[in-house]
Amino acid sequence: MPTYKNKVEWRGGHLGHTWTSNGVELPFSAPPALHGMPNVLTPEDAFVASSNTCYFLMVVWAAERFKLDVGSLEMDAEGEVEEFLDRTSWFKQVTIRPRIVVRGKSREVVQRALDMAMKYSTINQSFKCKVVIVPDIIIQPANAKES
Repeated sequence: MPTYKNKVEWRGGHLGHTWTSNGVELPFSAPPALHGMPNVLTPEDAFVASSNTCYFLMVVWAAERFKLDVGSLEMDAEGEVEEFLDRTSWFKQVTIRPRIVVRGKSREVVQRALDMAMKYSTINQSFKCKVVIVPDIIIQPANAKES
C-alpha cells in the first residue's frame, strides 16, 4: 500500500509551513475570516483542491481507457461548509463542475467515463461529505477542431 507523508511547522501567529512527500513545500494559514492570513493555502482550500485535482486526474485516466478524443477539460469545484450551534463545522458537500469537450463519441460514453472517474477517485471516495458532479459535456464531430 502506498503511503503519503506531510510535515508542518509553526512559523508564528496563524502561519505554518508544510512539506509533502512529493517535494512540494508552501506556507499555509487559516482563512482570514478565522484569524488567518490572506494569499496562502488554507486547509479548506486544500480540501476542495484535493477533491477537484483527484477527480480531474481520474477523468484524464478514464478518458484514456475510453479512448476519448478530448479537445479540452477544465473543472471548477466548490465546497459547502455547514456550521453548527456548538461552533463546529464540516464540509457538507463538494460540487465539481467539469467542462469537457470530446470529439466523435456519444454523450453516454463520456458520462460513463466521468462515472468511472468518480468510482476510482481515492480522495473523493474517502470523504465523509457528499461529492456531486455537475458535468457540461460538449460533443463535437470527430473531425472538428475546438476554437
